[in-house]
Amino acid sequence: MPADTIPARLFRNAKVRPYKPAYYIKTQYGWRPTSWATYAGEVRQAARALLAMGLGEGGTVGILGFNRPEWCIADLACMCAGGAPAGIYTTCSPPEVQYILHHAESPVVFVENLAQLAKVQEKWDELPHLKFAVTMKGTEPVDDDRVLTWDEFNARGDDIPAGDVDRTIDELEPDGLATLIYTSGTTGPPKGVMLSHDNLAWTSNALSRAGNGNEEDVSLSYLPLSHIAEQTASIHMPITAGASVYFAESIDKVADNLKDARPTIMFGVPRIWEKFHAGVSAKLKQATGVKAELVKWARGVGSRYNAEKNAGREPGKRLTVQYRLADKLIFSKLKAALGLDRGRNFISGAAPIGKEVLEFFASLDIVVQEIYGQSEDCGPTSFNMPGRTRFGSVGQPLDGVEVKIAEDGEICVRGRNVFLGYYKDEAATNDTLIDGWMHSGDLGELDAEGFLTITGRKKDIIITSGGKNIAPKNLEATLKNSDLINEAVIIGDQRKYLTALVTLDEEAVVASGKANGGAPHESSAIRAEIQSVVDEMNKHLAQVETVKKFTILSRNFSVEDGELTPTLKVKRKIVNEHFADEIEAMYAD
Repeated sequence: MPADTIPARLFRNAKVRPYKPAYYIKTQYGWRPTSWATYAGEVRQAARALLAMGLGEGGTVGILGFNRPEWCIADLACMCAGGAPAGIYTTCSPPEVQYILHHAESPVVFVENLAQLAKVQEKWDELPHLKFAVTMKGTEPVDDDRVLTWDEFNARGDDIPAGDVDRTIDELEPDGLATLIYTSGTTGPPKGVMLSHDNLAWTSNALSRAGNGNEEDVSLSYLPLSHIAEQTASIHMPITAGASVYFAESIDKVADNLKDARPTIMFGVPRIWEKFHAGVSAKLKQATGVKAELVKWARGVGSRYNAEKNAGREPGKRLTVQYRLADKLIFSKLKAALGLDRGRNFISGAAPIGKEVLEFFASLDIVVQEIYGQSEDCGPTSFNMPGRTRFGSVGQPLDGVEVKIAEDGEICVRGRNVFLGYYKDEAATNDTLIDGWMHSGDLGELDAEGFLTITGRKKDIIITSGGKNIAPKNLEATLKNSDLINEAVIIGDQRKYLTALVTLDEEAVVASGKANGGAPHESSAIRAEIQSVVDEMNKHLAQVETVKKFTILSRNFSVEDGELTPTLKVKRKIVNEHFADEIEAMYAD
């Protein structure tokens, strides 16, 4: 019997719900739907083309571009042909693109446009395995026999019998390689995480059960598809549930596209929710008089009501009546303005998010539930699920996933979501997979009810010159609770005391009016505001954990400068290198 795989589920949808919308794209005439039957047909034709080009079992293709149907079609077609797709972040430089394509030995790469194609062309002489680049729809033809348009690529499959694709799908093995997820490289070159067909199928099933996924669900695809979280949200789970996906026009249009799509499921990295928090918070602060009192009352009701729901309890009658009134007067209007009025599951993942941000949203009846995991376990380890949510924790292990805490505090994971290993890197695999347990590199604690709390990362532990071990994560999260602070990095390894580098949230600075027309990082009013944040944090810390000094940087960290990964995690080593002078100045005396 054929294995239960994501490709098999796709073609099942084409039979079960052939005319239901699978995805939507924005055109000059509005949002145009594409049915499951058509989607499956597009994947089948692309798979035939890959088979015609010689891709078979174990082969790989690279995919480089922003979220759009062709990205997903190429991904699924590669799996249907027996191969494994390897997504590449759009922010990757030409050398980074070359590294991944060469490491994966990809004979074909799909690129969104001429700008992404240029990255490949610049390094093509260093890519002995690469035979073709395929441009996605809307890209003008290029005078290069190695570069195919989307239509030229698909035409190559015309002579391959459609049944060959069915046969290849039927032959897929559960433990066979399904996809390569290249890590964003916070500590070195990207590693290729090997995920199996069973990893993808089991995880999407488990998440669908946890979130009560169904064919009426709608999501917006906008985060990098090269990340396993967005592949799960835009490809695997919609196919599993038969749900619909809207493809955002661009990252800048997400706010507008949200209002059109009105998703039932909204996944965001912390920075997305923090931006929402800053915008909504600024709007609420403008309320005065009776309106301000009404908002304050509604938020109190929202906090109490959702605290009961999160604990698995039904709110009392009086609180329920108050909630309904608050919803009518405040919550429903706010959610509609954001495009979240149909939202059922709001999720944050890929990096830590401040407890205060979650509490803020819950007071407005937008309960954002934090999920934790990594590429190595297909995305989820634990999840704050409806009725089982505790802010400040990352929830309880997903059903079917085992979690234990090693003697040194490291979180270890076992389950059908755990990866096969690192592609062509046996040493790294053996360091991570030990006796069937995946060693995450994260530090954590499990309470008596099984809620997991992340306390830090092993490689991020700061050891002061006095020999004290300090995890910077919670200190940084506390500082980032300030509307003015965009990023915070704690410094102190082999130093006498802790200091901090902070960057400013430009929108919040403008809204505060404290820049006084000058350079924000030089404003005495802003410095005084951040000093008060540091002082308040220090009140609750042991002396060795307190931050003695801080520096406000003149610019934000960026992906382009290498200080952030494509998923917006801080690369501490690079930050330390780029701002060495600022750091040394804090220790000069």
